[in-house]
Amino acid sequence: MRPAAVAGTGLVALAVAIGIGRFAFTPILPMMQEDSGVSVAAGGWLAAANYVGYLTGALSIVWLRIGAATAVRAGLLTIGAVTIGMGLTAGFGWWVALRAIAGVASAWVLINASSWCLERLAPWRSRLLNGTVFAGVGVGIALAGTICLGLMAAHGSSATAWIVLGCVVVVLSAGIWRAFGARTPQAPRLTNGDRGRAAWDPRWTRLVFCYGAFGFGYIIPATFLPVMAKQVIGDPAVFGWSWPVFGAAAALSAVALAVLPPMTNRRAWSTGHLAMALGILLPVVRPGIVTVMLAALAVGGTFMIITMVGLQEAREAGGPHGPRLMAAITAAFGLGQILGPLLVSSFAGHRHGLPAALAVASSALAVSGYFVSRGGRSGPM
Repeated sequence: MRPAAVAGTGLVALAVAIGIGRFAFTPILPMMQEDSGVSVAAGGWLAAANYVGYLTGALSIVWLRIGAATAVRAGLLTIGAVTIGMGLTAGFGWWVALRAIAGVASAWVLINASSWCLERLAPWRSRLLNGTVFAGVGVGIALAGTICLGLMAAHGSSATAWIVLGCVVVVLSAGIWRAFGARTPQAPRLTNGDRGRAAWDPRWTRLVFCYGAFGFGYIIPATFLPVMAKQVIGDPAVFGWSWPVFGAAAALSAVALAVLPPMTNRRAWSTGHLAMALGILLPVVRPGIVTVMLAALAVGGTFMIITMVGLQEAREAGGPHGPRLMAAITAAFGLGQILGPLLVSSFAGHRHGLPAALAVASSALAVSGYFVSRGGRSGPM
């Protein structure tokens, strides 16, 4: 399989897994508020359910013996089914269950597709090819946001949005299905001694902690940006652009990083944390549609860079344990994402609930960015 085809396959897989499987909920939430009466607090619980599933999926990869290609295919099928299911069911309980299942499937696809692609692209040492793979997340986010923007303009319902996006998942998955048909060798079985040594490596502990803080810090704006924009301007033709802007920034940043002067993974990671922390503070200090859009650019323009360099650093630092370390930091990321929406839900009754949660998120990113910069050896970008 040619390197460009591998990168393109990874782009589509991550667009489905994260752009739709994980984050279709974000641009649909304002629609659900209008036609289903979903509150910010309820939205926080639905988001947390997805992130619990994501954490469960990441942890399962650490212990399950399953080939990457099989896991990706299973995840793609599941994402398509549950996304369509969100539009065919009514009731908060059903939605919680479906969002949790989507989270499990998203983690399976993200980790296994990333590992599958990075392994095959490693001989070329191409930053552009690696960036193309991870640009898929932003492409998927922008696609989902643009579709929802069009549906809002046409006065479509949230149920219609879920079904349309589910059908998009089916079409995109069919396009890359054969690429994951080849047998993928399973990782060598680790002994208990191997697991123990890997778990207590100080570098691993630092990576896990900082990636978890990243999950906590970015997920609040990543879940509630359209809601924040809607609170300022109620016109969907205006606030609806916040999510496509977020996705476009994510896609372009992943590719742009490839043409910038090389820097270490840790330096790019730390810089991303600090830039995101500053961007999140903007709508807190000066509320308005301009600062919300700037926050969308800041978070969208850095979260994919951090995701990419974090997974690359884990793969390099883990050596033969790379896929499992990738799963471990993704699990920490998932735990952070659970805590973020729950924090918003707990602050929902307060006057400055969402701004206060954003301030906490900004602080977590700033502190963890400092710890990333202090961590030992790092591989190149």
